[in-house]
Amino acid sequence: MSKGIKTAFVCQNCGQVSPKWFGQCPGCGAWHTMVEEVQQPQTHGSRAEGITPWADEHAISLSSIPCELNGNRIRTASQEMDRVLGGGLVQGGVVLIGGEPGIGKSTLLLQVLCNLAHQGLSCLYVSGEESLAQIKARAQRLKDIQTEPQPSQKDTTEGSKLLSEPWFLSATNLEHIQEEAKAVKPQVMVIDSVQTLICPDISSAPGSVAQVREATFRMVQFAKSLSISLFLVGHVTKDGAIAGPRLLEHLVDTVLYFEGDRGQSFRILRTVKNRYGPTHEIGVFEMTSAGLQDVANPSHFFLSERQANVFGSVITPCIEGTRPILVEIQALVTRSYLTNPRRTSTGFDSNRLAMLLAVCEKYLNLRLYDQDVFVNVAGGFRITETAADLGVVMAILSSFKAIPLLSDRAVFGEIGLTGEIRPVTQWEARMNEAVRMGIKTCLIPFNPHAKTQVPTQAICVKRIEEAVKICLDSIANSPCAKGTPQAPAP
Repeated sequence: MSKGIKTAFVCQNCGQVSPKWFGQCPGCGAWHTMVEEVQQPQTHGSRAEGITPWADEHAISLSSIPCELNGNRIRTASQEMDRVLGGGLVQGGVVLIGGEPGIGKSTLLLQVLCNLAHQGLSCLYVSGEESLAQIKARAQRLKDIQTEPQPSQKDTTEGSKLLSEPWFLSATNLEHIQEEAKAVKPQVMVIDSVQTLICPDISSAPGSVAQVREATFRMVQFAKSLSISLFLVGHVTKDGAIAGPRLLEHLVDTVLYFEGDRGQSFRILRTVKNRYGPTHEIGVFEMTSAGLQDVANPSHFFLSERQANVFGSVITPCIEGTRPILVEIQALVTRSYLTNPRRTSTGFDSNRLAMLLAVCEKYLNLRLYDQDVFVNVAGGFRITETAADLGVVMAILSSFKAIPLLSDRAVFGEIGLTGEIRPVTQWEARMNEAVRMGIKTCLIPFNPHAKTQVPTQAICVKRIEEAVKICLDSIANSPCAKGTPQAPAP
């Protein structure tokens, strides 16, 4: 290394900078992530002068600030995409989308960009991973995407563009991309992906922390200065987080995670951060041969394959963002021949499951210490709230006693360590969604502070023993319970 050039070791996981090498990063604790990078000297007037070109020079009062975000939003022609964005794209807003390889990020953005181009907007798709021929081959497989020019759209002027088609560019040099964007003047722009961008004045390798951080910073500056709605595609690590330092998520306005199992046909687009709308909102899509299609009724989608009168199956209303969704919780309890019985959950917190099993043994006298317990949220859905506790317990009880619960009943509620059932938020929205889907009765927590009257379809319970007694009594009086095989009482 020549004299005058300073180097430092940068963690490729968290961005921690250290003057010497460590086997384990002192910041995040990751092993073998410290890579030597050349430190660029700070030059006056380059970044400092244009760090916030969209900002005002003088302070003004709150009432004098114009607020036109809702009026300036750009609809994407996809209700699910507009939902997670808070109502549509914002001019100058930067959206970061992360997800596993092959989950459908590029397909979704290609569809969105073509829909916006059909509305008459100028759009630019920049790919650093695929050639233009590969992009067109994927576009030909998608529905309602025109890949060949029509005679009515052609202009007699040589070199003129088609107004209903987006522009495409295959490049990784950041300066070249910005020059092309200035020539096209797009209103919406996609960078796929940010890890492939290269800043010529940064000597680090492509995809390194220094390159990703600087490229993202400059693209955010560029988009906001020209009022371009920008989509950035980000790779994810093996833990599911977007690759690169956490600074990446702080620089952008909206962070979306694309989730889903490749074995399932549905995909979930989840909002993690949104400066222009609600967070933790989700959009549900179905992957078909014609591309990603909106799922307008997720509850029907998740319950479409549910079988009636089977052991260990319960319907639970969950809240994702502002949307109530009915999901099916399945449980399987079987005799264990291992020293330590297995406790396995898919789509539900395993630590929460262990706590609920302890509550069942304590207050319901269920002998589960020699039983393998498996819990699954059907369809690959992931539950992150505690309102599904009562549904999990009822599914475990149904499988353990080999008694099918009523197929037209939904249950929800949080269970405490003392066996009480605690109220949950937005119980009215959960009830309304259940009634809309044909559910006749709902087992809900008793809420003494409820401001609205409890509907007739609701059965309020205070403790877990009371909830179990009501379910078993209802089953005993139900016609479908006759002839149902039952396991020996514990």
